Amino acid sequence: MKYSKIIISSIPLFIFNCSVQKKNTGNNDYEVKLDTLTLFDQSRNRKIPVAFYHPKTVKKILHQPVVIFSHGYGANKGGDYFVYSYLTKKLASKGYFTVSIQHELTTDSLLPTEGNLQIVRRPFWQSGSDNILFVLNELKKTHPELDYPHLTLIGHSNGGDMAALFTNQHPNLVYKLITMDNRRMFLPRTSLPRIYTLRSNDYPADEGVLPDEENRNKYHITVQPTQINHGHMDDKGTDEEKKTLNDFVLQYLSEP
Repeated sequence: MKYSKIIISSIPLFIFNCSVQKKNTGNNDYEVKLDTLTLFDQSRNRKIPVAFYHPKTVKKILHQPVVIFSHGYGANKGGDYFVYSYLTKKLASKGYFTVSIQHELTTDSLLPTEGNLQIVRRPFWQSGSDNILFVLNELKKTHPELDYPHLTLIGHSNGGDMAALFTNQHPNLVYKLITMDNRRMFLPRTSLPRIYTLRSNDYPADEGVLPDEENRNKYHITVQPTQINHGHMDDKGTDEEKKTLNDFVLQYLSEP
């Protein structure tokens, strides 16, 4: 199976579009660099736009951890991989090489809203899982120095379902899974990968998605309720809501 890459630019890989976010004053956070490009999975004839948020530093960060983020459903309008910048920038400012994937393309079919959603949406989650695997494999080629044994996946809503499916399918590739109010794909019942999920105050998960108390205790799975609306887990959230989500995610990432 052969893969190839499309870069919508004539400049080198990983620098199609580059910007530097100002350093957060009052702490020792890194400045954040944003690079964007479009990969191409030849086996699926599919473009995969990605954004890389990473620390701007002269010295390399030894054993730099990797986070792959998957956005919530955006009705194929595009650009959704940019609308969680409160989180992706924060992670990069703390030293994480953070990759945000645009899963939906304008040419895709819309997400089904009728029928058994756990069944009819499965092909869409599978496409997302395949995107994550392709991006991860490409990243290993271009950035082999990163700490892939401690890979963390984060996803909101439909993107959380994609990340959960990937973790179910490739548990050996994931160290931690953090979902933000995924509602349909069941979370793995396992101690490793480590499983965390942040829940909204307005949308319940489907039956069986979240582990019961016995399995939470058995596998040390964290199910954290919040007072945040499902639709406020992206950049639309208030400063307080963003801080709450950032604090939880950074806490989970810091745990052994």
